[in-house]
Amino acid sequence: QVASLDVLDLSEDSICIVGNGFKDKLVDIATSGSRCDLEMHMGDITRKKEICELPVHRFEGRTRAYLKIQDGCNRFCTYCIVPYARGRSRSLAPEKVLEQARVFANEGYKELVVTGIHAGAYGHDLEPATELLPLLKMLVGEQLPLRYRLSSLEPTEITKELLEFMRNSPAIMPHLHIPLQSGDDTVLRKMNRKYDRDFFAGVIAACKQYLPGAAVGVDVLVGFPGEDESAFRQTANLLFELPISYFHVFPYSKRAGTLAAAMPDQIPGPVKDQRVRELRSLDSRKRQQFYADQVGTIRKVLVESRKTKPYRLKGFTDNYIPVYFKGQDSLINTVVDVVIERIEGDKVHGALVK
Repeated sequence: QVASLDVLDLSEDSICIVGNGFKDKLVDIATSGSRCDLEMHMGDITRKKEICELPVHRFEGRTRAYLKIQDGCNRFCTYCIVPYARGRSRSLAPEKVLEQARVFANEGYKELVVTGIHAGAYGHDLEPATELLPLLKMLVGEQLPLRYRLSSLEPTEITKELLEFMRNSPAIMPHLHIPLQSGDDTVLRKMNRKYDRDFFAGVIAACKQYLPGAAVGVDVLVGFPGEDESAFRQTANLLFELPISYFHVFPYSKRAGTLAAAMPDQIPGPVKDQRVRELRSLDSRKRQQFYADQVGTIRKVLVESRKTKPYRLKGFTDNYIPVYFKGQDSLINTVVDVVIERIEGDKVHGALVK
């Protein structure tokens, strides 16, 4: 939805642009013999009130399906173009969510990733309003042969009620992904993030209290305008100190139309590159430690594929560890018990529990 007219300059051929608010009509538009009317298929995404319903039956080649419950975002972080490109937060009605979950269960999927642009804002726009936790309770209450994995949630959305429900619900995987972005309070304010480093540390502590074996992943944005060496050290030190399982590191890049793009003190590329390398090295050490802590434990594994070695399968544990173990191909797309035996390099090896 952003810079759509610029796309027309990329080709001399006729181009039909379909905005995010009309994705559900994409196939009909593509197969229509009528002339493309740009305005007809764009509209004003900021005025879009309802989510596009895109029923899905299969994710070809995948044993894990994605259940999109929400689109858009109301947060307006200063580095992010999403609210302008995707519009305001819009939620799929609970009965539609359940209908899609049933479709995936009937198709033979064993795990659904509950996802959205801002999944934690689910239901605030519906009438009557609801929230993510009641939706999860509804899904689990249906007792479909599925396990559910949550996509990214904001730190302010990780409540004790959610953590307690996850602890008591085997169908919800012990895995949370929580964006930090920066460990420096000044940078967080400039980003328009709604928490500080102490609050974030408290959220991670609560996660480990309620879900001791859970994987807790983090997003980090490096080189935001004004991030001096001291601010970067605040971030690096926080990541080192917290019991985080892994993190994804992204260098900041300008997005035209965002507030951050016009901020002074933009960080030079080589400085960002060096900081990214440092944090990715720390991420590797964190992953290794998390994996090592799991040796000797028995985890539920969704078997996803066979590797090149005979009878060597790969799957993901409930707490999101990729593990290799011996087994027959007939186990693919089933959930089995695997004991974590050893770590070799960056690979985790286990054995089937008979």
